[in-house]
Amino acid sequence: MKKFIEEFKAFISRGNVMDMAIGVIIGGAFGAITSSLVTNVITPLLAWAFGTRNTDALNITLRAADEAAGTEALVLGLGTFVGAIINFLVIALVLFSVIKAMNKAHELAEKAKKKEEEEAAPAEEEEKKPTTEELLGAILEEIKAKK
Repeated sequence: MKKFIEEFKAFISRGNVMDMAIGVIIGGAFGAITSSLVTNVITPLLAWAFGTRNTDALNITLRAADEAAGTEALVLGLGTFVGAIINFLVIALVLFSVIKAMNKAHELAEKAKKKEEEEAAPAEEEEKKPTTEELLGAILEEIKAKK
């Protein structure tokens, strides 16, 4: 049992697990922010555009409640569904923007690294000195020319 607990501690304290836990917490907070944006800003604007008090007016009642029979109303929740779609689109748009920005930053970093490598390469070519074989060949030609 003690070994199990030690292995669990080692697993839980790994960087990836902690990063994932932080991501889940931030994701929950981000979900609350986008839900608030949709519920408190976008949905009222949609209701205003449709000329209703709230998006519940967009719901369609298929069967009214009948207290005598003990049945509840059967409602097709289009307003709620539209809110969920908008919530999804807002989250997807933000994630797309973040990933696009990260890719752009990575691309710029790669270009800067490539540029540094290209600037360093010509300097090495300019300092090219003759090889030993080339020097010996030139000396041999001079000796032959003097004879």
